[in-house]
Amino acid sequence: MASTSLTLLQRRLMSHHATIGIVGLGYVGLPLAVGFARAGFSVIGIDVDAKRVAAVNRGDSYILDIAGADLRPLVRAGSLRATAEERALDRCDVVIICVPTPLRKTREPDISFIVDAADRIARHLHRGELIILESTTYPGTTEELILPRLDGRRFKVGRDFFLAFSPERVDPGNRQFTTTNIPKVVGGQTPRCSALAKRLYEQIVPRVVTVSSTRAAEMVKLLENTFRSVNIGLVNEMALMCHRLNLNVWEIIDAAKTKPFGFMPFYPGPGLGGHCLPIDPIYLSWKARMHGFEARFIELAAQVNEYMPHYVVERLGAALNEAGQALKGSRVLLVGMAYKKNVNDIRESPALEIARLLGERGARVAYHDPHVPGLRLDAVSLRSQPLTPALLKRQQAVVIVTDHDRVNYARLLQHARLVLDTRNRLHGVRGRAKVVTL
Repeated sequence: MASTSLTLLQRRLMSHHATIGIVGLGYVGLPLAVGFARAGFSVIGIDVDAKRVAAVNRGDSYILDIAGADLRPLVRAGSLRATAEERALDRCDVVIICVPTPLRKTREPDISFIVDAADRIARHLHRGELIILESTTYPGTTEELILPRLDGRRFKVGRDFFLAFSPERVDPGNRQFTTTNIPKVVGGQTPRCSALAKRLYEQIVPRVVTVSSTRAAEMVKLLENTFRSVNIGLVNEMALMCHRLNLNVWEIIDAAKTKPFGFMPFYPGPGLGGHCLPIDPIYLSWKARMHGFEARFIELAAQVNEYMPHYVVERLGAALNEAGQALKGSRVLLVGMAYKKNVNDIRESPALEIARLLGERGARVAYHDPHVPGLRLDAVSLRSQPLTPALLKRQQAVVIVTDHDRVNYARLLQHARLVLDTRNRLHGVRGRAKVVTL
């Protein structure tokens, strides 16, 4: 029976006759659904958000990396459709879980979305089905939470159904590296599970790397993001140190990166944002504590990175003080509210924390972001302000938090009085405004 289930699914994958179900149509799930649909598979996107479902079925993309012009032909051809109905899982040969994995207020992993998805899949599990988790989580999630919900008297993993983990590696806004050209890592619950998951992703990705287990694959993702978080924490601390030593950290980094070996440049900034970097290392740190291990590098990096919005406000207050102004009562314009340049994603953005801190200190905060037309900060709704000379002249200070390309920096420098540039975007650019960096 095991060989029959395996062989039949392999054939359906190779012939592209398999139906792929994607649970969660966010920044990971929708690009993945488009990738499989483009390859000729029939794809069903399953999401509890009715607005997302309706948008996909209209061919309207709400994800920056997916153009509506790319989505619409797939929807019209019937290759891709979305639904909120759980029973759609009955028709799927493969189900890929791409749901959120946030942190609780207690800084513990919130895996409730994964558990909910696994419970729904379990109610519709059938012989010869491949289940893959892509949501970033702690090592052991696939084996400890999903497997017990699927494996039982009726179906056995590696025989009747197949289970694997493959970490998402999406970098929103990156035009060079996308879902279908970034190598995939897969780890199965059994060797047969690994082989099937590898075969699946080989249909849309040029290189698939197999590791020994689901736990190993889960750890790969956390290592990738912890590496970045720790190095950003290091360079942020270097920025704090250089300020005390009256040195320009940007100059130091530019000189250091001329070394052709043994050094990789990372850059300071106002803090970490997005779903991955501020959250994923904490998942690993939490899991390590469960095993009696203290992840000191991870915790220290998190402390430094979480301090950066406070440091930005401190630097701004000092700069205003030197100009004879008080932070309280000052008009401050934040440029860039998204967590990274050229995207519209504000999840965990340090700009939100900076705005809150400025408000607590009595500043009157406005913002400009060509990618974020509106947002809610606590209970207050804010709208992006046009970057006009009149707006700039009314501000006591402007803070460049996110260095979008679609910002008129020449106009900013021409009409602003004081600019705190947290990204070194204005390096080498001349203007009337006084420019302060981290």
